[in-house]
Amino acid sequence: MTTGDLRELTVGTGAGLVAGTGGEQLGTDMVLNIGPQHPSTHGVLRLKLTLDGERVVAAEPIVGYMHRGAEKLFEVRDYRQIIVLANRHDWLSAFANELGVVLAVERLMGMEVPERATWLRMALAELNRVLNHLMFLGSYPLEMGAITPMFYAFRERETLQAVMEEVSGGRIHYMFNRVGGLKEEVPSGWTGRARAAIGEVRRRMPDLDNLIRRNEIFLARTVGIGVLSAADAAAFGASGPVARASGLDLDLRRDEPYLAYDQLDVPVVTRTTGDCHARFEVLLDQVYASLDLAEQCLDRVDRLTGPINTRLPKVLKAPEGHTYAWTENPLGINGYYLVSRGEKTPWRLKLRTASYANVQALATLLPGCLVPDLIAILGSMFFVVGDIDK
Repeated sequence: MTTGDLRELTVGTGAGLVAGTGGEQLGTDMVLNIGPQHPSTHGVLRLKLTLDGERVVAAEPIVGYMHRGAEKLFEVRDYRQIIVLANRHDWLSAFANELGVVLAVERLMGMEVPERATWLRMALAELNRVLNHLMFLGSYPLEMGAITPMFYAFRERETLQAVMEEVSGGRIHYMFNRVGGLKEEVPSGWTGRARAAIGEVRRRMPDLDNLIRRNEIFLARTVGIGVLSAADAAAFGASGPVARASGLDLDLRRDEPYLAYDQLDVPVVTRTTGDCHARFEVLLDQVYASLDLAEQCLDRVDRLTGPINTRLPKVLKAPEGHTYAWTENPLGINGYYLVSRGEKTPWRLKLRTASYANVQALATLLPGCLVPDLIAILGSMFFVVGDIDK
């Protein structure tokens, strides 16, 4: 190489660096991978970020590291075994996941479920919703340095998990739904104990609420950060608390009622700002609403008598046909598209999860934000990675 071949090259970390006599850009953006290792994010989710200094220029959520293959596993399990797998794609919403599967099968079979089972399902679904929300209400502030809310959130979770464990035997994976109703009758006096637990949680929720909702540091980290517009939320198919915080007034319990939700006045919690704080507030206020709904359902259960399930044949086969059952899961709309060819296993069971659609919005939310705001935005999307890598 001769002296004439040498040239000076300046490499910058920002896209705006200009050098050279012609004014050409010689700077390069930094590409940063967040994840997929578990301590980095809410699970094995990888974010491929392009940075200009500390500002995110582009973001690509990359999923699939924890691929569960649930839909293919559904096809080789009978309708009783599928419930166990459906439990697990969003492990914080296990009861609601089970419910969607059995509703799809019951709809295809034209099965009528006992009224007592219907109201018990609703009570347990609302308690499961509260348990899901409490987990995020504790973990989200923790990600930004506030440890105390986690203790309060888990105190309330333990109170409600005690009654869920008593009725089902499980703390996370309840396996209490069955095609045609529920596994078994609830223990004697259970509804009274569940009502007492709800009252206790309701009385103590202000401990968590007052600590964090108007906390100056929390407000500074969340207000105006990660704004998702209603149009973008709709375009990505976002649902649940994430969408309602952006002003999308959609809740299947009210708009497409299943079970007996049409007999209840379901309050739909919404906000319009669409930022991290709005998403947190929707989650927080939904806890109060779901506690009230669960109590109303328990009151109805106490006034009903009769069976808790329907007698089924030893080998359960859904008739040939197809149906779609969707439910308002804690994190958003969860749907099962069931195609049957008259066998004891489904020919196809397509799963539509809330987290998968919600996380796609990160590609729009993250560009333009600063790296320190990245965690605040990521945490406010309230997703479970198994619900993405279904």
